[in-house]
Amino acid sequence: MSTPRVLFGFHAVGVRLRAAPGSIIEIYVDPGRRDARMRQFVSHVAESGVRLIEADSVRLARLCGNHGHQGVAAHVHDLAPVTSLDDLLDGLSKTRTTEATDPSAGVHPLVLVLDGVTDPHNLGACLRVADAAGVHAVIAPKDHAAGVNATVAKVACGAADTVPYFMVTNLARTLNELKERSIRVMGTSDTAQTSLFQTDLTGPLALVLGAEGDGMRALTTKTCDDLLRIPMCGAVESLNVSVASGVCLFEAVRQRGLGHI
Repeated sequence: MSTPRVLFGFHAVGVRLRAAPGSIIEIYVDPGRRDARMRQFVSHVAESGVRLIEADSVRLARLCGNHGHQGVAAHVHDLAPVTSLDDLLDGLSKTRTTEATDPSAGVHPLVLVLDGVTDPHNLGACLRVADAAGVHAVIAPKDHAAGVNATVAKVACGAADTVPYFMVTNLARTLNELKERSIRVMGTSDTAQTSLFQTDLTGPLALVLGAEGDGMRALTTKTCDDLLRIPMCGAVESLNVSVASGVCLFEAVRQRGLGHI
């Protein structure tokens, strides 16, 4: 069994409670919070049989490392990794071959690649957007990215447990491996000539976004098949990476005819 870690916030703990209650060691709640949301949450915990412990706000803040816990925290074991990136992509390929008559099964790979996103809040928000858009995996470099911690899980509102997040040793090599699988690698850049809305985002696709301000690293940019830009009509020069991820991913969703947009 893995070393226990902390989840906090209603969404992060609630999703784990629904998806994998057996992985939860114990849940802490603030007895001073007695609103309807807390009462409903406590009722769900009682139904699950997970151990429930009362802890005041100060103790919860010490446990979580901040005061954003909403009165809810949990000690949990990490879930077993769904698969390796190669196995995940192999599985999607087999699904398309054997179940092509099922529209939901026939979706081409949609991957989000984050280059240089080191802020846990941004990573959490990107995972939440990725989950909403039906992304199959999120990829980031090991040496230039945030890992999944309690803050990421809280901001992700449960998506940290539902979206496979792969941290790779060499991002450029991984992007080339995606291209060998006939997955187009499209990077985002403010200086790109082609607009997002002029770009075909159907078919197997990896969208690459860099951190706000710095953007993608030079080698990452060079490795992309092509670059696109998000049209900006106002005075601001760039979007937060999670917002940019949402814009790009849901344009892909729209073009693919998913989500009934």
